[in-house]
Amino acid sequence: MSVRRLAAQQPEHFAFSDENLTWLNQQISKYPEGRQASAVIPALWRAQEQCGGWIPEAAIAAIANILDMPRMRVLEVATFYTMFNLEPVGQYFVQVCRTTPCWLRGSESLSSLCRKYISPEQKQISEDGKFSWLEVECLGACANAPMVQINDDYYEDLDEESFVALLENLRAGNPVKTGSQAGRTSSSPHHMDHQEV
Repeated sequence: MSVRRLAAQQPEHFAFSDENLTWLNQQISKYPEGRQASAVIPALWRAQEQCGGWIPEAAIAAIANILDMPRMRVLEVATFYTMFNLEPVGQYFVQVCRTTPCWLRGSESLSSLCRKYISPEQKQISEDGKFSWLEVECLGACANAPMVQINDDYYEDLDEESFVALLENLRAGNPVKTGSQAGRTSSSPHHMDHQEV
C-alpha cells in the first residue's frame, strides 16, 4: 500500500453539526470512562460524511480534542484505513475493484471508461464536480464481478454498456438501480431460470 497523505489544500476550520455531535456523544457513551478513544472510527466516519466524502486535517484535530487523544493517534487511524478519504472526492466517488475476479471479468475496461468519462487520472475530480474515481482492492462481491462501489452502494455484473449508462444516469440525476446490473438475484448465476431451482 502506498503512503497516504493529507490533501495539500485544507479548510481552516471544522466543527461537527449539532446533530452529528449529539450522535457522536451517544457513540462515546457506549464506552467505559477513559476509553472514549474507542469511538475514533465512528467519529472519523461521521466527519467524512459531513465533509462530503473526505476528512480534512481540521476534522482530525477536532476529533482528537473531543476524544481527548493525541492528534497523531487520530491521524494514524485515518491514514491506515483506506475507507477514509484524505482528499476531496466528487459527489459520486467511484471505487473500481481490480482484484483478480473483477480483473478477469473486465474491470480494466471499467477503469478505461473512468479515464474517459470522469478524469484521466485517479483521485481527480471531474470538471463538473460530479465524479472522482480510484482503483481499489477486493470489495467482497467477487461472485458478481466486475463491480464498483459508488459512495455507499455496490453495482455488480457490469459491462461497458451498463457502466456508461450508470455514470450517465448519475450525472443527469436520474434514479439508478443498485446491485446486479444483469438481473441476477442473490449470487446465483444470472442466466439461471429460478423456476428450475
